[in-house]
Order: sequence, then structure tokens, then C-alpha cells
Amino acid sequence: MGMQRIHLTAFLHEVTKMKFLHLADLHLGKQINDLSLLADQEAILEQIASIAEAEQADAVLIAGDVYQRSSPQAEAMALFDRFVSRLSALGMKVFIISGNHDSALRISYFASLVKDAGVYVTQAFDGHLQSVSLKDQEGEIVVWMLPFLRPAQVKRHLPDVKIGNCQDAVDAVLQTADIDPQKRNILLCHQFITGCETSDSEEHSVGGLDNISASVFDAFDYVALGHIHKPQRILRDTLRYAGSPLKYSFSEVTHKKSVTIVDMQAKGCIQLHTVPLQPRRDMRLVDGMLEEITSLPYSEDYVWITVHDELVPPDAKVTLSVNFPNMLKFSVINSRTKLDIDIQAAERVESKTLPELFSDFYRLQNNDQQPGEKHMKILNKVIQELEETPHEAR
Repeated sequence: MGMQRIHLTAFLHEVTKMKFLHLADLHLGKQINDLSLLADQEAILEQIASIAEAEQADAVLIAGDVYQRSSPQAEAMALFDRFVSRLSALGMKVFIISGNHDSALRISYFASLVKDAGVYVTQAFDGHLQSVSLKDQEGEIVVWMLPFLRPAQVKRHLPDVKIGNCQDAVDAVLQTADIDPQKRNILLCHQFITGCETSDSEEHSVGGLDNISASVFDAFDYVALGHIHKPQRILRDTLRYAGSPLKYSFSEVTHKKSVTIVDMQAKGCIQLHTVPLQPRRDMRLVDGMLEEITSLPYSEDYVWITVHDELVPPDAKVTLSVNFPNMLKFSVINSRTKLDIDIQAAERVESKTLPELFSDFYRLQNNDQQPGEKHMKILNKVIQELEETPHEAR
């Protein structure tokens, strides 16, 4: 296609203003501790589709990381297909860019075919920004779509431009776009913007080479960002991360997940509001004394339990799992450990020998140190004496 910019055109029914729903970072197919989140993801996508319908959105912006892996499993792809099909059946346009977790080629598969259904997907990057033009009674709205890019990708297509980092790469691509400042311009982008608040479930390069200044996006009326999991604005309300629809690590437990509704009115006039999301299972921290925690009501939330008792039974994790079947992490912090010890009980207590149970208990009370040979000799002597001592039936 050479230097010609891809420009797809679609005209909606005549409406006074257009309304967009912005989301990102679905990470379909993600697992935590080998636990599949597909059922939770399906429930939250159903909720998002219902919000889009209730808000009477004209279009949905999906700003990258559709899947958790570049080679997603069939179940994750089928879930996304059902979600997009439902939005399309409701008469909504759908705009999708690839993120750093996605395969750009797999995301763009059938892109030329599905655009006839109002689904627009970024195609293989050729050095230029792709766009779709929409129209309402206020005039034209241009939706620009910038998939996740690395400097090497841009260098390949723009060899004459000096590109040393992501800032240079994105700036170079935006310079190729013929952006009309008189029109309303929306950008979908999946990158790391300087100043955003991150969590440990996201991937960043060492040394800040993936940082991009917010000033690069000054030409756009609204920038629909993906990549960072906490919903937030960057410098201005109209430069926003939608955040992930679910909590994907314990560093996100304080996040208030939501989708962003964007009312595009006349040029220079945008109204925004967020709609909170309610997961079928929350992710949270449970902290306290063992007796207090065992008295808590049954919950299927994904939890990290930390107990502070000085003496913790070796079967504490098994006991707590009755009330918390989706416990992902169990820790003990007390005056002896002085640090966080994650006790991974791979076997049931009933199947362990007395020396193994003693070893578990000793590790729990002594900073995860194994008992020494002297300790084990004393234990074996006590066990032998108990076995040889006759006991009266009671």
C-alpha cells in the first residue's frame, strides 16, 4: 500500500451527538495460580454489554490487550466473538486495537471482512495511522487507531526518522497522519504514558524507554488509552486509561473498576462519566487473627489471607479454605517470622507423618527454617516413648 494512509469510512444514522463506551485490557484467558478467570470475564463482558445498551452507546472503543496471550485459547476467542457479536447486533460500531499481549496478526484476522458489520480492527502496521470516519449532526468524527508499537516496528517502515524509544516511535507515526484540527478526533492507543499510576500486573521496559509524554496527543479531542489497569486521567480528563474490567493482581485490590462513557458533542465539548463494574467475585486482602478470620462468612472471592497469630496450626490453610475456597495466597506475619511466609500446603494434613507435621510447624514459627538434626532426634525419641507407653481406654 506504500505511503497511502488507510482510511475506512462509515456513516452512522443521523444523531445529535455520538456516545462512545471506552474499555481496555480484557486479558481474556488469563489465569491466576492455574485458576481460569473465563467465567468471571464472561460475566463482566455481559455486564459491559448491558451498560452499553442502557447508555445507548453508538460505538465501543477497545484499547488493546484483548487476550492474555498472543496465541489465545479457543474458549477466549469464542468469548470475545460472542461479546463483539452482541454489540454489533445492538447496532453499535466496535473499534479494536492490539495491545502488547496480543498478536497483531491474529487480532486483525478477517479485519477487512468484519468492517462491513461495523467492526473495525487495526490491520498489520505499515508505518501509518489507520482511521475510520463517522458522522453525526455536528459533523465528522475521525477515530484514529494506533496499535501497541515498539520502536523497531516503526524503524522498519520509517527508516529515515531517528527513533530511539517509544516516544520517538509514536510521535513519528502521528506525524504521518493528516489530522484536521477542525474535526473531532479520537485516538485509540495502547502505550505507557508518563505520570500514570501502575500496578504489578502490567509489563514495562527497564529504564523508562516505553514512557511517552502526554503532550504527543495534543491534537486529539479524546484519547482512549489501554495498557494500565487502574482507571485514571492523565493531565486532562480527555486523556484517559479505562483500566481493566477485573482485578488481575493483588496490587489492584483498591482499584474501582469501571467503563468510561464519552459524549462527543460539538468541537471542544465532551462530557464524560464512568459506570462502575461489579464482578461476580472480588479480589481482596483478608488480614487478622486466625479466630477472627475463621468466623467470617463464606466467600468465593479471590483472597490473600494473612494471619498474625504467634502460634499457627499447620492445618490453618486447610481450615480457612472451607470458608474461602478461592484463597490464592496464605501468609503468616508475627513477631517470630518478621516477614511474609507463604505456606504452600501441597498435601492434606491427614496424609502427613508426625515428623512432617512438626517440620511444617517449626518452619511456620522460625522464619521458614527447617528443623535441625537435634530437633528431629528429640521428636523421634518423644514419639517412641509415647508409642511404648500403655494408655488406658477412657
